[in-house]
Amino acid sequence: LILKVADMKLHLSPSEYHQKLMSEITPKLSYKGGDVKVWQNKLRRKLKELVGDLPKKPCALKAKTLWRKSHPLGTIEKITFVSEPYADVVAYVCLPKAAKPPYTFTICLQGHSTGMHNSIRVQRDDEKKPHDVVGDRDFGIICMSYGLAALCIEQRSFGLRREQKQKHISSHGCHDATMHSLLLGKTLLGERVYDVDRGIDYLATRKDCNMKNIGVMGNSGGGTISLFAAALLPRIAFAMPSSYFNTFKDSLMSIYHCADNYIPGLLKYAEMSDIAGLFAPKPIVMVAGAKDDIFPIAATRRSFKEVQKIYSAAGAKNNCHLVVGKEGHRFYAKESWPVLLKKINVNWKK
Repeated sequence: LILKVADMKLHLSPSEYHQKLMSEITPKLSYKGGDVKVWQNKLRRKLKELVGDLPKKPCALKAKTLWRKSHPLGTIEKITFVSEPYADVVAYVCLPKAAKPPYTFTICLQGHSTGMHNSIRVQRDDEKKPHDVVGDRDFGIICMSYGLAALCIEQRSFGLRREQKQKHISSHGCHDATMHSLLLGKTLLGERVYDVDRGIDYLATRKDCNMKNIGVMGNSGGGTISLFAAALLPRIAFAMPSSYFNTFKDSLMSIYHCADNYIPGLLKYAEMSDIAGLFAPKPIVMVAGAKDDIFPIAATRRSFKEVQKIYSAAGAKNNCHLVVGKEGHRFYAKESWPVLLKKINVNWKK
């Protein structure tokens, strides 16, 4: 008797094996009730361990202004600072003329795209030329329109910080950096969160920043870092992750995603709702698209209910919000910013 492989019930696809393992996992540090702060301390310690090695002492920032120009909504300057030796950061500082210092700053993070230049609607390689931006990704301009200052950071592996030295580069530049980080006991995700922390260090050197009211927001890959930065960095006061919040089970573990989204071993300890819950009781607005096919909205809604339980236990249910736009994988400024602005103090005139 000769059987063909196609006629046999063999489990040959790796995803079948991983799905089976996932079905048997109960995350060890998921919130199961009780004192929220005690639980947060335990999970945050584990999360810091899982994101990989980070510098024990910060290096000198060596911040410099590259240029400054006027804008109808205020002023924009391009700056650079050192996050780690051989890891320089470029960013735009957007200051609104509709508000007075000390400003409420929002750290803005673009996802997989041509880079931070989208935040101020200019071309990447010629910042004197305008650039059309879709999906409300002009974060810096939108912040200024609401009387907010913005620090628009170029994330590692994107835009001006894309890989340019290797002889052979993958089609997704983040893949190379992710694999290198893992081999070194680090993660690209952790390195990006560290850049946000160093961005806050930079804001602390300015005299125009309200250090008690710094937020973080971003879309897609920027939403990823917004959520993890909020969970790990105590100086962040409000957060708005977009086009990311879901469950690991229904997004990263069931649909292709870039490698920079993954933290080794995380699913053994927590689901994404737990990561968001680490930010309680501070204001958070999760933004999603009803037709986002890589972060399915049904799973987003289920995960949001779990976050609400954590916020309720922390006595802050009204500080946790989900905004759903009608389209797909993009940001929704008009729907989301008014919700968050009600929760933060901004001195501005409409």
